Amino acid sequence: MSVFMAVRDEEQHIVETVEAVLAQDHAGPLELVVACGPSRDRTRELLDDLAVRHPGRVTVVDNPTGLTAAGLNAALAATRHDVLVRVDGHAVVPHDYVATAVATLERTGAVNVGGVMAAVGTTPTEEAIAAAMTSPIGVGGESFHVGGGEGPALSVYLGAFRREALDAVGRYDERYLRAQDWELNLRLREAGGTIWFTPAMRVEYRPRPTLRRLARQYFDYGTWRRKLVRANPSTVSLRYLAAPIAVLGIAVGLLVLAGGAVAALVGSWPAWTLVGLLPLVGYALLVTAGGLAAGRGLGLRARLTVPAAIATMHMAWGTGFLLSRGTE
Repeated sequence: MSVFMAVRDEEQHIVETVEAVLAQDHAGPLELVVACGPSRDRTRELLDDLAVRHPGRVTVVDNPTGLTAAGLNAALAATRHDVLVRVDGHAVVPHDYVATAVATLERTGAVNVGGVMAAVGTTPTEEAIAAAMTSPIGVGGESFHVGGGEGPALSVYLGAFRREALDAVGRYDERYLRAQDWELNLRLREAGGTIWFTPAMRVEYRPRPTLRRLARQYFDYGTWRRKLVRANPSTVSLRYLAAPIAVLGIAVGLLVLAGGAVAALVGSWPAWTLVGLLPLVGYALLVTAGGLAAGRGLGLRARLTVPAAIATMHMAWGTGFLLSRGTE
């Protein structure tokens, strides 16, 4: 069994992540290969120490570009086993994760299986972001975000793969800085393989600690989802268009209000300007109500932050999607 990762600047979580992998209940041999990109913190130092303390079980390889897809391919190249389990630097897998992955691969015949990305925060802001990331109003209805019954899926979080299936489609496409998982699963499905979701594979995910970093993350997601849609038009859906439509609606509303303000400088405020309030007020009410509901059970500060987290995700994702250019 080979577990593979690509990390950079993960000093805060990397030891916990690696120790969770090494604590798996899997009965057979298990190795962890980590591709480490250029980091501004102690990530590489911590990984090298873990490799010394766990010889033969932890291997660290270089990822000079620091890019995720390149790092995943570098880690894959150093693995030795036929079942390949991806883990993320922000993730903490339960002790039965690998055993469940192997059993699910054998039971279903799928080429890739994965489960729930269970975001868990430790500060009020992280708790708010975690609630937004696990709410249908925040991320839509994809099962790996919000859960659901097991079965075939378009994509899954992280994934446990059969090596022959990955090799047959060429592994990760290094042109994609984001959305590389979805693009890989698309090629696996086009090659005749089944992608399988099971809620039994539940992974704790550590969300970004600030709304600013969340915005950067989701802007990148939107940018690269548009590139994927451009290369594969059949993958577009209303769910992917919802955030860009919201951004455009709000932009139009602001332009209408700005036009009314200019008109008011030379005369009276025109009545038609009120139309510009509709998308702004409607969106604010929807996000506020949905966010407060999603944050039920959280502390007051975290619950009040959930609507802001949802709006940040929508606006950043939608703007990235709209501004995205070619696939170079």
